[in-house]
Amino acid sequence: MLNLSKHQQAIIALIITNIIWGAASPIFKWSLGNVGTFTLAFLRFFIAAYIILPFTYKKLSVKREHIYSLIIASTFGITLNISLFFLALPYTASINVPIIGSSGPIMILFASAIFLKEKLKRKVINGMLLSLIGILIIIIVPVYKTGIDTSIFGNFLLIAATISTVVHVILLKKIAKFYDAMTLTFWSFIISSMTFLPFMLNEIRVIGFLPNLGIQGIIGILFGAFLSSAVAYGLYQFAVKYMNANETGIFTYLDPFPAIIIAIPLLGEKLTLEYMLGAILVFLGIYLAEGRIHYHPIHLLRNMSKGLKSIV
Repeated sequence: MLNLSKHQQAIIALIITNIIWGAASPIFKWSLGNVGTFTLAFLRFFIAAYIILPFTYKKLSVKREHIYSLIIASTFGITLNISLFFLALPYTASINVPIIGSSGPIMILFASAIFLKEKLKRKVINGMLLSLIGILIIIIVPVYKTGIDTSIFGNFLLIAATISTVVHVILLKKIAKFYDAMTLTFWSFIISSMTFLPFMLNEIRVIGFLPNLGIQGIIGILFGAFLSSAVAYGLYQFAVKYMNANETGIFTYLDPFPAIIIAIPLLGEKLTLEYMLGAILVFLGIYLAEGRIHYHPIHLLRNMSKGLKSIV
């Protein structure tokens, strides 16, 4: 039995979530070789919605004034983000996904300066520039080695996907405190499923519905529906309710580790010198900009040691 505060539970929830999402990029890249992009997206969220329905069917009501925010947040955070993410995977290395995604917290700080008129400190500006250099090294240096290819297109799609996540976090935080995490997760999945549906139908018109479905496609659908959607989004929505939006972004730092562990044997991807250098600069820039190592997941877990001693 856990004797943890809601904030401590949110920390554990985010660690589990980002391990799952870190593993997602190589698994989905592998699976997309056997199932259509929007078919996978639709099935992933449509199935996940009905997986969590038994846990939330008694509390599905949403206030009228929050419907618009929920629709916009779902459109940016799931429909746009997942579409860009899936479309990018065939063109770029899956291990690039978590590194580029780790720039999300920096983007949140930058967005707050533009839209909320918050003043940026010099260390924040320097940190953003350092992270930007790191991302550009990962994106551009390979072009000098092999020439311009589709990988640069895929990497820019990943940047756009990360920006859409920033919008999602800001919008969701405004309404998260009014609802159970599963309620928001269910409606987000239903909304995104409906937006994916016309694209899936067009895809079916061209290639058919799950032609030659094999183990790759099956694993992608099951992993996407159960772990990456029902479990991970549910935990994420719970965490957002009990943590500040800028704290949740810190946990994206975990994503590269499961991605690398899976991508190397599954996809044969390699850690290049420019990838290692770029990743180091990205994380140094984030640390310099935020200056809050006490929010790092490992440090947060260490501070929870007293609570964890009460686990039976």
